[in-house]
Amino acid sequence: MKNFSNTYIFTFSFVMVVVVALLLSTAAMKLKPFQDKNIEVEKKQNILASLRIKSTPENAVDLYARYITESYVLNNKGEKKEGIDAFTVEMKNEVGKPADERSLPVFVGTLDDSAHAYVVPLRGKGLWGPIWGYMSFQSDMNTVYGAVFDHQGETPGLGAEISTEWFQKPFSGKQIFEDSTRFVSIKVLKGGAPKDNIHAVDAISGGTITSKALEAMLDSCLVQYRAYFILNRH
Repeated sequence: MKNFSNTYIFTFSFVMVVVVALLLSTAAMKLKPFQDKNIEVEKKQNILASLRIKSTPENAVDLYARYITESYVLNNKGEKKEGIDAFTVEMKNEVGKPADERSLPVFVGTLDDSAHAYVVPLRGKGLWGPIWGYMSFQSDMNTVYGAVFDHQGETPGLGAEISTEWFQKPFSGKQIFEDSTRFVSIKVLKGGAPKDNIHAVDAISGGTITSKALEAMLDSCLVQYRAYFILNRH
């Protein structure tokens, strides 16, 4: 009787595990298209935000189609790579590759005044997890038009402030070249950046590690576009 009871329990448990696994698998398959759509919309919202265009999940797709008029992928020599959709490139994969093997997306925005701005993605490591963002440049390929940053798990009230407007807004107008070819990126300075420093912004008070991680992300990602910026500035 005891053996029968044990066999029944094990059989029942096995059947339940299989049934639950099948139900979870089915639910995941049904939800995946919705999850993919949400990821697509959020990405389009972030690209638009770097162009200083506010959007909602409801209108992001339409605004993206209106303002993003071209996109392409480069290598680190500034040459276009054919056959790759810029929107599908995952920077979390690209940053782990050797520099000369990376695919570098560019999204061209045409603004309401017909001026063009050029958006590039960013990816790096924060204090507790990945950080990422997008930065747009004016047609001189030097002056920042706008920037947006986000994070996975930075400390609320400290490093997490990189995702707030007060931190992101000062990047507009900063420059990443000191002269025609000398790339200097943008520094994030503890204690505050001098107002006349066009290559620096204020760090987050109490969020020094995340601030320096963001500075490192800017330097390591933007330098990959150096050749492209120099060859295509207007």
